[in-house]
Amino acid sequence: MPDTNPAVPPHVQMIQMGTAFWLSRLVYTAAKLDLADQLATGPRTAADLAQAAGTNPRAMHRFMRTLASFGILTMGDDDTFALTELGATLKRNAPGSARATVLTMASPWFWQSFGEFEYSLQTGKPAMDKAVGLGIFDYLAQHPDEAALFSESMVGIHGAEPPAVAAAYDFSTIGTIVDVGGATGNMLGHILARHPQPKGVLFDRPHVVSEAPALLRAHGVADRVTIKEGNFFESVPGGGDAYILSHIIHDWTEAQCHTILGNCRKAMTTGAKLLIVEFVLPEGNTPHFGKLVDMVMLAIPGGEERTAREYRTLLDAAGFNMTRVVPTASDVSVVEAELK
Repeated sequence: MPDTNPAVPPHVQMIQMGTAFWLSRLVYTAAKLDLADQLATGPRTAADLAQAAGTNPRAMHRFMRTLASFGILTMGDDDTFALTELGATLKRNAPGSARATVLTMASPWFWQSFGEFEYSLQTGKPAMDKAVGLGIFDYLAQHPDEAALFSESMVGIHGAEPPAVAAAYDFSTIGTIVDVGGATGNMLGHILARHPQPKGVLFDRPHVVSEAPALLRAHGVADRVTIKEGNFFESVPGGGDAYILSHIIHDWTEAQCHTILGNCRKAMTTGAKLLIVEFVLPEGNTPHFGKLVDMVMLAIPGGEERTAREYRTLLDAAGFNMTRVVPTASDVSVVEAELK
């Protein structure tokens, strides 16, 4: 990772930024080879692991030695390697979903898309369309194993957000919450677990909601959620008192956002709230994780992150009044709006 310590000369910081993909590929390979699970029972030699993985023993030793230099593994005097606390995060089912996140965000289709980043700058269109030949959601629909990893990676990246949203916004008096494009129900599950009164409707495409029942049961709210399958570009379920769009609006072009918001507007009645959960970018030079994610949105799905002023403009054009922005203890905020 780039070292932002002021004691590090600027040219060194820049070189570290430019070569960060070296380490990214090493971590991806460690996750792909399931090294963490292979070492879960105790130290092993690189030769031992190479035989199981079908890799060259000497190359494997050098690879693992390098991982040890970054604190992912530790190397003993007898040339065996063991997991560190950091390396253990790459185990399957480890808290935080690091393995799935690495296998998604450092995957070939992801970095190949960034290899065409200049195309996005030249055209304003997603580089993934050029690199892979498909948009991200069509690609995932055709690759169910990668779609499952993607869903898990969203929990890894945004894992701190659902409890923060549930704590920051008062859902206690809302009757029915419709989670539009709610995937496996992680956001809705946290909200309902914290607030016992509301009921929920989880709405997304069939291949996305297929794993939702297990997650909702884990949250203890399955009996309060109705799962509905559909496409928010066509319609949105009616009858809700609040409509949540969590990391939905940032995925799409301006015109597509108007379609989604228009379908929400058709489904809503007077008094219902629209709640957009996104990174709300600070103005000017203030650092924010969402500004880097904005480049991912440009290159992969073709959407964008926005400032509060830009959300107000978008919502006004879509027939909504933006009433407030509620910050949370995480990087996201809740943009609240209502019908004009």
